[in-house]
Amino acid sequence: MATITTTKAPPSAPDTPGWVRWVNDHRKWLFAAPAMTFVAALLVFPLAWTGYLSLTDAEGSVRAESEFVGVQNYLDVFSDTARFWPAVGRTVTFTVVALLFEVVLGMAIALLLWRPFKGQRWVRVAILMPLVATPVAVGMMWRLIFDPNIGMANQILGWVGIGPQPWLAGQHTALPTTIFIDVWQWTPMVTLILLAGLTSLSDEPQEAARIDGATTWQRFRHVTLPLLMPTLTVAILLRGIDALKTFDILYATKGRGGGSFHEVETLNVYAYGLSFDYNEYGVSSTVLILFFLIIIGAMWALTARRKEAKR
Repeated sequence: MATITTTKAPPSAPDTPGWVRWVNDHRKWLFAAPAMTFVAALLVFPLAWTGYLSLTDAEGSVRAESEFVGVQNYLDVFSDTARFWPAVGRTVTFTVVALLFEVVLGMAIALLLWRPFKGQRWVRVAILMPLVATPVAVGMMWRLIFDPNIGMANQILGWVGIGPQPWLAGQHTALPTTIFIDVWQWTPMVTLILLAGLTSLSDEPQEAARIDGATTWQRFRHVTLPLLMPTLTVAILLRGIDALKTFDILYATKGRGGGSFHEVETLNVYAYGLSFDYNEYGVSSTVLILFFLIIIGAMWALTARRKEAKR
């Protein structure tokens, strides 16, 4: 006769308190909460305080009493055709021109470094050297090179019979010169991003296009560029926003922005001058809030373009 064995059920665990279950279910958020709270405070408080100052007539001493003026500062800034709107134009010009050159040159250099050749490692190191130095150090270095009296740039021009140029002091040369400095330093960053994207591409589409008789330009235009477009969009997004906020190179090469014509006074430099030269904190905060909105708009546009590129 068969024997039926039964397994004794283990003793039931005591009921877990509800708050313990809630902690277990949300522990990933609880662990990250202190850091997230700290970062949010660092972001929200300065922005809120700047927004409040933009609605007051704060000036002079930071301890001086200020009155609430509403949107008057914004109306004054929007009607400032002597400093604000020219600064907006320089900011856009600096960003667009610098970004255009950096993307084109970065793409060309990345394509050259894509395929292996003798000494490639040392060429990569040499090209990436500008990224090692800080922007202020780069600005001071180029300021000495473009010095009208002792700078190497004018000495080289003298060797070919061209007179000295006011590189960083001329009304029509200061902004192009600072754009050149920015391109010199940050093109390697774009090169590095695009080179990483090129390295990750498969060789099969290239080989298929080569077998079909496509030329080098046709392979680049119809194969490489479409495949690289998501990486290119990321490079444009990162470098474009960074170029829009450029301050250190401009300040290091031109002091506080500008000589008699304010040749390189972008919105960053303009807001800095209002705060630390004229102590007009309310107007300066207004410029910064408007600049912040411009940056947010640029981020939104570039992000939307990136999503379209992924489709």
